[in-house]
Amino acid sequence: MLSCGSSSTKKIENREEKIEVIAEKQLVEIKTGADNYVAYLPLLKDKKIGIITNQTGILSDKTHLVDFLLDKKINVQKIYAPEHGFRGTADAGELIKDGKDTKTGLPIISLYGNNKKPKLEQLAGIDVLVFDLQDVGARFYTYISSLHYIMEACAENNIPLIVLDRPNPNGSIVDGPILEKEHTSFVGMHQIPLLHGMTIGEYAKMINGEKWLKNGVECKLTVIPCLNYNREMAYSLPVKPSPNLPNDQSINLYASLCLFEGTNVSSGRGTEMQFQIYGSPFLPKSSFSFTPMPNFGAKDPMHNGKLCYGEDLTKIEKVKQLELKWLIKAYNSTSDKSKFFNDFFVKLAGTKKLREQIEAGVSENEIRKSWEKGLNNFKTMRRNYLIYK
Repeated sequence: MLSCGSSSTKKIENREEKIEVIAEKQLVEIKTGADNYVAYLPLLKDKKIGIITNQTGILSDKTHLVDFLLDKKINVQKIYAPEHGFRGTADAGELIKDGKDTKTGLPIISLYGNNKKPKLEQLAGIDVLVFDLQDVGARFYTYISSLHYIMEACAENNIPLIVLDRPNPNGSIVDGPILEKEHTSFVGMHQIPLLHGMTIGEYAKMINGEKWLKNGVECKLTVIPCLNYNREMAYSLPVKPSPNLPNDQSINLYASLCLFEGTNVSSGRGTEMQFQIYGSPFLPKSSFSFTPMPNFGAKDPMHNGKLCYGEDLTKIEKVKQLELKWLIKAYNSTSDKSKFFNDFFVKLAGTKKLREQIEAGVSENEIRKSWEKGLNNFKTMRRNYLIYK
């Protein structure tokens, strides 16, 4: 009888422990900066507001930030849209035209193509700019480049900027070569590693603090932090951050596989497994193949209509570093090594050295060792700007 009672008591205790764990998880649910509206709504009252955002600018109930602010009687004047547009439907690199949001009637100003930095006339009548974009932690993901130009325009025109922070789904990874200044471009504006391990709010603080803006100007910056967040937490994005990052796996592999965009190997654009597979007609025949075709986010994908052989990475475990093994493997097995790399590779890598190392047959471990000094220096600098543990 005692043993039965003891077992019953244990079951009750275990059930109570489970309930407590569930309750604890609910209590520590991550809140994005957009959901932390108690902190920023007072800063917007009686001001004329411009918003830099896209489809990722949503609250936890899936309400878009623009709709939320209008509902709160905030005087939103203009929307500024980065690469891929306000609704996030344009291809990478596609020219986005200015227009009007069909739902709200608000004017949309494109901040891509030849107009990456808001002009004085485009900021006319704006008292405060609000920035809310979901980053994925890679140097060549262009939302941090847009952030740079917006901060610069704000500094030059004395307009305060409020950044609504969001978790970085690759926030615990700091890895890759440091960008060399001579290879600065829109896919790499600052001397940081390929994976920077910061939220976009932390990154904004770094841009200001390191005086990276033109002529060393500083933006009047307010970062609205996420709540209940640390960078070791897993974070699954509620919407695609861009058309070719459809899920958590693609976001995790993005930095590693995006280097293929500087080669003759497809990273899966024109399939439903973007940045989760790779292949080309120039790799050896294997059990895995795919044929890129035009689709949402890729109107004319690399190797359009051609059979590509390669590797399926959709089921592999989450990577915790920048992986070079697939790039090196593809280079070593391609049919003509002289046609493997293209000029875009150096822009993506941020250095000529990585290509030279791969062509010279340097091992992945040796390549990693060559990054160590730069990464250690960056991590030291990065500590000054971190908001989260």
